[in-house]
Amino acid sequence: MARYRSARDIDWTLAALALVLCGLGVIQIFSATRESAFAYAWWKQILWVGLGLVAMWIFASIDYRHLLDRVPLLYGMSLVTLAAVLVFGTQIFGSRRWIPVYGGLRLQVSEFVKLVIILLVARCLAELRRDRIELRDLARLVGLIALPMALVVKQPDLGTSFTYAAILCTGLFVAGLSWRYWLAGAVLAVVLLPAAWMHLKDYQKERINAFVNPGRDPRGAGYQVIQSKIAIGSGGLWGQGTTQGSQTQLRFLPVPHTDFIFAAFAEEHGFVGVVVALGLYFLLLMQIVHNAQTASDRAGMYVCMCVAGLILFQIFVNVGMVVGRMPVTGLPLPFLSYGGSNTISVFAMLGLVNSVRLQRFGN
Repeated sequence: MARYRSARDIDWTLAALALVLCGLGVIQIFSATRESAFAYAWWKQILWVGLGLVAMWIFASIDYRHLLDRVPLLYGMSLVTLAAVLVFGTQIFGSRRWIPVYGGLRLQVSEFVKLVIILLVARCLAELRRDRIELRDLARLVGLIALPMALVVKQPDLGTSFTYAAILCTGLFVAGLSWRYWLAGAVLAVVLLPAAWMHLKDYQKERINAFVNPGRDPRGAGYQVIQSKIAIGSGGLWGQGTTQGSQTQLRFLPVPHTDFIFAAFAEEHGFVGVVVALGLYFLLLMQIVHNAQTASDRAGMYVCMCVAGLILFQIFVNVGMVVGRMPVTGLPLPFLSYGGSNTISVFAMLGLVNSVRLQRFGN
């Protein structure tokens, strides 16, 4: 267990920033779902946040180095569990991503595998005994990440699989991977694009086509992006007010409490509200980076930076999606979007960051 002198050694600033963002999310979920079939989603989100705080405390209390020692076991368990989802998981809207736990409660296993990927990348990079990453090191890491990615793509869940790649890229960037490898990777990605396109599901192809030209199918694949842009534009400087957003309240904006919650938030709180929310995200990321800078070892530094990189990636993709600068994906906005698995897993990541922080005092 992690040793620390007192409760003040916990990064309360980090926890406070996360809770403020969650508070904004609960308010927006309440506004976006009132008088709908999801009218009780806001109090469920409060429950998820409470469980997330418990998860954060648990992971903060565990010495992250003990978890690093058990990465092979955790990695093997992750592969087995992801494979089990494909066989025994609950199918919703054509995707098999969830495992039923109790009653109507379901867990999205791929969200919690992110924690294992973070620990895996941190351990592999920290164990390198060379000044630079060589091709065999890169090939080993890519191969290890490719296996869970392939299982998640099979569900299918392309968005979550990309988060695993984002964790790896963050670790490699921090480790100083040569620009030659980045260039080679970019060229390889371009070469493989035609083959990747052939393996996409029809709805995934429609989303990409809608991203390129949303007006091509305004009532179908392009509907979400068009309505999202209208909602954001109608927010103006100060917004239309909580529960007053026309696109949100009249149900023109799809899933305003999950994937498109940022569009609903922008409509009701305007440009000022968006700046406040993004400012809170910036402060939270900088707080994680600060913990990385003060980590007692390289592994702890990689853990913190991978957490920061993952959260930044999800913010970038989700916000880019709702403003029409990224294809529509199922990636939630951390702390704001409704959802149990994502909320608990992201708080668990903050627990890992706190575990790294607490070792400074334990040593």
